[in-house]
Formats: sequence, structure tokens, C-alpha cells
Amino acid sequence: RTPNSERYNGFRLDEALLQVESFSLRKVLFEGEKAEEISSYVAGWMGGHGIETIVLDGANRFDPYIVSSFARKTLVPPKDLLHRIRIARAFTCYQMATLMGEKLVSYLMGNNVMVRAQKPLVILLGPLTTFLDEDVPEREAGPLLERSLKKVESLTAEGIPFFLFQSFLSPHSRRSHLMKKLFQFSNVVWRISLDNEGPKVT
Repeated sequence: RTPNSERYNGFRLDEALLQVESFSLRKVLFEGEKAEEISSYVAGWMGGHGIETIVLDGANRFDPYIVSSFARKTLVPPKDLLHRIRIARAFTCYQMATLMGEKLVSYLMGNNVMVRAQKPLVILLGPLTTFLDEDVPEREAGPLLERSLKKVESLTAEGIPFFLFQSFLSPHSRRSHLMKKLFQFSNVVWRISLDNEGPKVT
């Protein structure tokens, strides 16, 4: 749902990105089939529109070849798009929490990003993935995610937009409540499905 409550049903991905961009939404969740793979295309799309993108990859799924393919399709030199994308990977929930908090803030402040008119887009790729690790006790994973999202919230208040990409999590999963936290956190949720023509979002 958008701020004016108009419903959009079955947009193609590029159309949905234009809709999201036009409403200047700060916290957008893309959830569903191949959501994490689609994030690479979105990073290329944003780069093609001149928007610097920071990818915090908690699923180890970012694919620069998809960005290069998008660049060739739009007749933009791939290196020009890739130079607009910064990637940091996390392999544990503790690393992901550090990226979402300290490291991201340090980068934004150290590079004077917060004073720019055009703020970068931050993609959280698989924001829940590392928090689903069963070796991490629930008493740690839940509060750690909550603290991380609060840090993200403070950055959105400063004008930094976030796109979150999370693959489908079964409601019967032991930690399905973490997905509910993402839903509550987001301004809008786009559900991704695939058909013969490619990704469609609702």
C-alpha cells in the first residue's frame, strides 16, 4: 500500500521501482520468490538512475554480473554502474548488526554523505538471514535485530532510504516472528512473484 492507499496489483519490477521512487518512501521491503537475487538488478537500476547504492549483504547473494547485464541492456558502461555500488558482506548476525549500525554510520559520516542533497540508497540484502542461525540463541537474535532496526530507523529520519530484500520465510518457521518485525518496520511491502515474463510485484 502506498501513502494515499491506492492499491497496485501486479506491477512489473521496473514499474514498481518508479512508483517507490515517486513516493520517496524510506523503508521498503521486497519479500518473496528470489527476492535476494532481484536485489542485484535493483542496485543496477538505481545506479543507472545516478543513485549511489550501498549493499549490506547478509545472504551472500549479491551478483555483480546481473548489474553488468543490466548495464549492457541500457547501454551504460558496466564499470560506471559498479562504481556507484559499494558492497559489504556479513556472515553472522553479529557482523550484520555491526554493518547496520557502526560501519554504515561511520561510512556515511566520514564521507559527508549526510549533507548531500542526493542521499545514497542502502540495500539490506537478506536482513534476516544471519539472524535465523539456530546456533545463535533466540534471546540474542531477537533483541540484536531490534537494536539494528532502530539504528536503521534513525538513519531514515536523516533522509537515507532503505530497501530490504528477504526471501519468503514460512509462518511455521521457529523465528517467523522476526519477519513480522520487518513488516512492522517497513513503510510499504512489495511481494515478489515470478512468471514467464520475469519478476512481478504486488
